[in-house]
Amino acid sequence: MSEPLTYGRYLHLDALLTAQAPLSRPEAHDELLFIIQHQTSELWLKLALHELTGACDDLAEDDLPLALKRLARVKHVQKQLIEQWTVLATLTPTEYQRFRGFLGSSSGFQSYQYRAVEFVLGAKDPAMLEVHADDPAAHALLTSALERPSLYDEFLRLLARRGHAVPEDLLRRDVRAPHHEDARLVEVFRAIYDAPEQHWDVYETCEELVDIEDNLQLWRFRHLKTVERTIGLRTGTGGTSGASFLRRVLDLSFFPELYAVRTAL
Repeated sequence: MSEPLTYGRYLHLDALLTAQAPLSRPEAHDELLFIIQHQTSELWLKLALHELTGACDDLAEDDLPLALKRLARVKHVQKQLIEQWTVLATLTPTEYQRFRGFLGSSSGFQSYQYRAVEFVLGAKDPAMLEVHADDPAAHALLTSALERPSLYDEFLRLLARRGHAVPEDLLRRDVRAPHHEDARLVEVFRAIYDAPEQHWDVYETCEELVDIEDNLQLWRFRHLKTVERTIGLRTGTGGTSGASFLRRVLDLSFFPELYAVRTAL
């Protein structure tokens, strides 16, 4: 380090603040908002992925307090992601049309970090690797997230090590496959929820996972409503189905038994 470390050098502001390159000609005033919205979302997703991966490692090492610390941070990151939609929602349909045609085939559907977050939470789809076959870094990240146990897998393994009756076949399942609701797990969680004082730390973890899923659903809902107010029911960029696709994914659940147990109690 031959030069003094400054704020700008530490944060690489020269690269960060020149990474916005509007494509519209003549340049549309509001395209900068669109770019910054998505760039900052990717930065928050990078941090969320970092913390979720760390929490998986903590659970594998039976360090539940540290895992809970990381999950609490993820929830704060999610709040930032949710609130960002209010800024993009100031973009009117007329303003968006002034640069939308310049976006070409690019689409938020191609966000490999968002897909990696879904993988870490357990919503795995090997077909998504093909979407990023031409991007070695993205493909490697998704392959790693696909092949390692999800956050839910690691939590179930921790519960089993603590003596909870998690079915053995769920502990030995192919972690590359998505998790599907299992009625036997509902009974495991029912025992925890029936005696929270006895199982307080894992009871708290259950609620943290529900918070994370709830926040992700709120993020998806805000995304849907922002798209609806900006382009209505039109096809999304890159040929995606737009609002109709976003409405369908609202039904995707990462931890279905943690919701089913509420009915069983």
